[in-house]
Amino acid sequence: MNGTMQDDGHDTEVLCRVRPEWVDHYGHMNLAYYLVAFDLATDRLWPALNLGASFRARGLGTFAAESWQAYEREVVLDTPLSADSAVLAFDAKRLLIRHRLYHAEEGWLSAENEVLYLCVDLAKRRVAAWPEDVLARFAPHRTEDAPKRLALARRR
Repeated sequence: MNGTMQDDGHDTEVLCRVRPEWVDHYGHMNLAYYLVAFDLATDRLWPALNLGASFRARGLGTFAAESWQAYEREVVLDTPLSADSAVLAFDAKRLLIRHRLYHAEEGWLSAENEVLYLCVDLAKRRVAAWPEDVLARFAPHRTEDAPKRLALARRR
């Protein structure tokens, strides 16, 4: 988003570094902390989509309903991580995004994540429709890539 671009088009701005408490007894980042890193990528994406603090000030929030992760290559203590994020799909009440984590200096893919978010009225604690100004911000961030595992509606 604000860093240098690799040849494959992903941003190399350091999102975070693998911290000592994130490393497990195998010497690599524990699976739970990949979710932490992906959540940091979400926090970085939200302002571009009119989500985050200004969205919460309107009494609305985003709740994760489903998540999928794939681990491609391990990362170890102090590895600098960068991320790219894209909108995969959306409708009146749901948003499906993808994050990819990369080694920020060497450029290889470490892991990817798909997350299905719901727009929620925080006072009612019920799913609600996205406001029109928020919905309008999704399309410019949409990629033509198909989701790998998740969908807007649950498959039956």
